Amino acid sequence: MNYRITLLILVFLSGLCFTACNSKDEPVEVGFLIHAFDKERWENDRDYLVEDVQELGGTVKVMNAENDADKQLAQAKELLANGVDVLVVVPVDQFAAAAIVEAAHAKNVKVISYDRLIKNCKLDYYVSTDNVEIGSLQASYLTTIQPKGKYALIGGAMSDNNSQLLYLGQRNVLQPLVDKGDIEIVYNEFTNAWEESEGYEHAKKLLKAHPDVNAIIAGNDELAMGVIRAVKEAGKEGQILVAGMDADLRNLREIVAGNQTCTVYKPYEKLAATTADLAIKLARNQNGEKTYQTVSNGEMLVPTVFHTGMIVNRENLQLTVISEGYQREEEVYN
Repeated sequence: MNYRITLLILVFLSGLCFTACNSKDEPVEVGFLIHAFDKERWENDRDYLVEDVQELGGTVKVMNAENDADKQLAQAKELLANGVDVLVVVPVDQFAAAAIVEAAHAKNVKVISYDRLIKNCKLDYYVSTDNVEIGSLQASYLTTIQPKGKYALIGGAMSDNNSQLLYLGQRNVLQPLVDKGDIEIVYNEFTNAWEESEGYEHAKKLLKAHPDVNAIIAGNDELAMGVIRAVKEAGKEGQILVAGMDADLRNLREIVAGNQTCTVYKPYEKLAATTADLAIKLARNQNGEKTYQTVSNGEMLVPTVFHTGMIVNRENLQLTVISEGYQREEEVYN
């Protein structure tokens, strides 16, 4: 081998080494596009993600879209223009956010959809809890207590794919009991937003038409708070089973008081840790999560990492959200 060829090979190999070494050590900036801080849990998700990314040697730029899909797209373009290495997105709208993925890919930046799935695009990864399973947990717990009677479903926002998944899980449990004639679903509506006011208005309408309803499954704890307010106004607190999701502090207090039957705790720390690790690896062109499932987003089978939720009730509060460090005992029992 002549000297010139040898020199070229050495230069090439040293270049590869420099790139590889650099990719492992260079700082990474993660763009976290969140739909809004309209619920207690989202501030916790942000804090966990920022802390985990920092521990892995990166930084996080957080942008709040305040539930405005156009604003979220503009924020994504701003981050991309400023050279962000990877995007983590909680979409305002499951369909509109596809434009964020397209804009990111045009800049060779990968996108992780966090908690909520972005539909109809070449999404890189999805990290969430199994929301079909969560819907099943809600319905299974209530039907264990109330195996017969009248049930109502007040679902989450129609713009969020999770609403449909929760509903599917609920119906998987309820439908066999409906077919047997043990349960009658007397109310079944989705909302426009995951807001307490919407839970309240739907529950008022429900209770007016069916004051003898036995159980209400709400899409999340914010909706459940609205349900509880309407139930209290009707003088039926403690008489109607109410399920929610998210393990919000206000709702845990209602569980202690006997006004809410259960909620579902999502392991937010694990969701954030998985996302942080994946974001850093993607930004550094390292291999991502290998033990993933796949979920269809209408365009493709998206590599997905699911974590599992758990039912929280008055009996297991200490062993779940308190022992996990998500909520403090003195605040729950205040």
